[in-house]
Amino acid sequence: MSKRVRPGYYRQDVNKTSWEVPERYRELRQVGTGAYGTVCSAVDSRTGTKVAIKKLYRPFQSELFAKRAYRELRLLKHMKHENVIGLFDVFTADLSLDRFHDFYLVMPFMGTDLGKLMKLQRLSEEKIQYLVYQMLKGLKYIHSAGIIHRVSSLLYFHHVCVSSQLVFSHGNLQDLKPGNLAINQDCELKILDFGLARQADIEMTGYVVTRWYRAPEVILSWMHYTQTVDIWSVGCIMAEMLQAKPIFKGSDHLNQLTEIMKLTGTPTQEFASKLESDDAKGYVKSLQKVEKKDLQTVFPTTNPQAVSVLERMLLLDPESRVTAAEALAMPYFSEFREPEEETAAQPYDHSSDNADQPLDLWKRHTFTEILTFKPVVPDSKETAL
Repeated sequence: MSKRVRPGYYRQDVNKTSWEVPERYRELRQVGTGAYGTVCSAVDSRTGTKVAIKKLYRPFQSELFAKRAYRELRLLKHMKHENVIGLFDVFTADLSLDRFHDFYLVMPFMGTDLGKLMKLQRLSEEKIQYLVYQMLKGLKYIHSAGIIHRVSSLLYFHHVCVSSQLVFSHGNLQDLKPGNLAINQDCELKILDFGLARQADIEMTGYVVTRWYRAPEVILSWMHYTQTVDIWSVGCIMAEMLQAKPIFKGSDHLNQLTEIMKLTGTPTQEFASKLESDDAKGYVKSLQKVEKKDLQTVFPTTNPQAVSVLERMLLLDPESRVTAAEALAMPYFSEFREPEEETAAQPYDHSSDNADQPLDLWKRHTFTEILTFKPVVPDSKETAL
């Protein structure tokens, strides 16, 4: 006998999975799937707006999954900025903690992402300015909460590249890349997915796309990450929008670093001395010296103000890179700039996310977060149909 549906809810099969959702959410259509969940578009019959609903795949199958699910929920609840994905609603059809197995996250529906948009069209200078301005506004907000988009996943895996005895970062890390930047038809952008690591997206060429946007210090695990790892990614994405092709298209980790250093030059002695790993220091010393390129020669037809933004972002030394807040004040963005919208976040409390707790406790915390959530009424600007 099948389980009864909670009053006010209905059941629908989506891609061989049973979804139980409140009756207000209609016209469920699968729009995406990953290793950790499925996303459907739906229409909220109360407001007439289109929303995205995400169902996590077996969120309580292990402590790691439960911790990740709890963390994504808390991060989404915390985010209240027009350029960062936030939460309209969260619900479960399970009526009590002992029956609690699944929950669903309701977010703005955006329509497409920057990766898809760049494949469809060559972006105008004005669009590039506006999109990068929004990325930086979103990052300023995320960074002010004490969150790094890049290293927000819970676990890091490393494998040793035997040929050079260097440790490369690998595995469940979430990157800022074109596919993580959602865009609607008004060219409004939201940063997505800093809670869930997903499988690395592999191009038909077999290349791991995420690597192309990854800061050199992350590829080499050669020092503590700072928030400027995300700035490097923005620089890579901006360069790709300007020249309609990825700027550093490495076929593997070492090739990626080689491609980067063709542009940035090899590390200076001063920078090499900051490296924490002896292996990394040895590797840097073994490199044939390459001079830094003048970016204006790499982008000869590009607006010099855009090139000066790239010059400040694509620097090998993370401490020398511009911050999101500093970049927003650069002349390239003056046309769109509204400083009062460049808001900061309330600090995000990481302590409970990083605790080691049994599965039942993660489940209880998540259930409590769902029960205490106050749904947001989306305004017309918040959605894209």
